[in-house]
Amino acid sequence: MTIKIYHNPRCSKSRQTLQLLEENGVQPEIIEYLKNSPSKDELISVLNSLGLSPRDLMRKGESIYKELNLKNNELSDEQLVNAMLENPILIERPIVLANGKAAIGRPPESVLDIL
Repeated sequence: MTIKIYHNPRCSKSRQTLQLLEENGVQPEIIEYLKNSPSKDELISVLNSLGLSPRDLMRKGESIYKELNLKNNELSDEQLVNAMLENPILIERPIVLANGKAAIGRPPESVLDIL
C-alpha cells in the first residue's frame, strides 16, 4: 500500500501531519507539491477522493486568490482547477492519500481515519 502526502515543508500543519504519520509507522511518499505540482488528472482525482469542489480545496487567504478574483462565483470548476495547477500555493495542505481515500491534515489527526 502506497501512502502519499502532498506536503509543504514550510507549513507547520504539514510538518505535524508528516510527523504523526511517521510516529504511526507510516513512511509516506512525500510530494512537495509546490515543486512538483499535480497533474490535472491527479488534482481531479484528489478532489473526488475528498468529496470536495475545487473552491473548497483552495486557500482563500493567499494573496493570489484575491489577485485572480477567484471568489467570483461565475468561475467554473475547470477554471478553478486550472488556477490551482498554475498556482499550487492555492491548494490546501497537507493532503494524505491512502487506501483509495484522501484526507486533509487539518487537524493532523484527521488523516489517521484513512490509514
